[in-house]
Amino acid sequence: MTGRRAHGSEGFGLFGRLRVVLRLAAIVGWLGACVVLYYGWRLAGAVPARNPWPRRFLGGIARLAGVRMRAEGVAARPGTFLIANHVSWIDIPALAALSGAAFVAHDGLAGIPVLRRLCEMNRTVFVARHDRAGVARQVAQVRAAIGLGEVLAIFPEGTTADGTTLRPLKSSLLSALDPLPPGIVVQPVLLDYGPEARDIAWVGQEPGIDNFLRILARRRPVTLTVRFLPPLTGEALASRKTIADAAGRALETALKG
Repeated sequence: MTGRRAHGSEGFGLFGRLRVVLRLAAIVGWLGACVVLYYGWRLAGAVPARNPWPRRFLGGIARLAGVRMRAEGVAARPGTFLIANHVSWIDIPALAALSGAAFVAHDGLAGIPVLRRLCEMNRTVFVARHDRAGVARQVAQVRAAIGLGEVLAIFPEGTTADGTTLRPLKSSLLSALDPLPPGIVVQPVLLDYGPEARDIAWVGQEPGIDNFLRILARRRPVTLTVRFLPPLTGEALASRKTIADAAGRALETALKG
C-alpha cells in the first residue's frame, strides 16, 4: 500500500483538501435539492410512476466527484439483470446514471439509517449473504424486482478488485436466476477505468472513507467507460453456475481487450 493510501487525507495537500471540501459541499447541496424534488414528485403523483430523482442524484454525485462517464454497447432495457465487475464506490452512481439500475446489496448497508433510506429511494434489494434460512425469501425479493421491469445490478465478485483483473464470480449470489425467470435478460457490464484503474480501486486495507475522499481530492478527472456487453444466450443461461462462468469469461475478455 502506498503512503497516500495508508494515511488518508494527510497526503492530499492544500489544494487536494480544498477540492474535497468544495465537492463535499456541492454533494450535500445536491442531496438536499434531490430529496425535495423526490418527495415533490411523489406528492404530485407525476407520471411516469418511476421517480427519476434517485437516478439523477446518483449521476450528479458521480459528476460532482469529477467522474467523466461514457457508455459503450446497448444499454440495459427494463427486465435486465446486470452482472458487473466492482472496482470502487464510483461504480454504483455511474452504473445507476447510465442504466437506471437498482442494486442488490448486502444488508450491512441497511444498518446505517440515512444510507438505508437513500438506498431504498433507489429501490435497492438488500440480501443477507450469511442468512441461509432466508435464501428463499431473498430470491423471491430479487425475482419480484426484476418481474416489475426493474434493471437490477449485482457485483458477484463479492468485493472490489484492482480494476485490471477480475475475481471469480460467486454463483451463490446469482441464486435468483436459477432457474431463469421468463423474459429476463442477463447482461454482463464492464466498468473500465483504463490506465488509472489501480489508482481508483478500493482494495487492500484502505478504509472506504479514505477511498471516497481520495477520489474527491483528485485534480484530474476520473474517466470511466461503462461497456454494456452482449446479453447471455443459450446454454450460458442453464443455471447460476453457467451464468457465472459465461459472464466471467465475457468480462475477462472485455477487460483484456
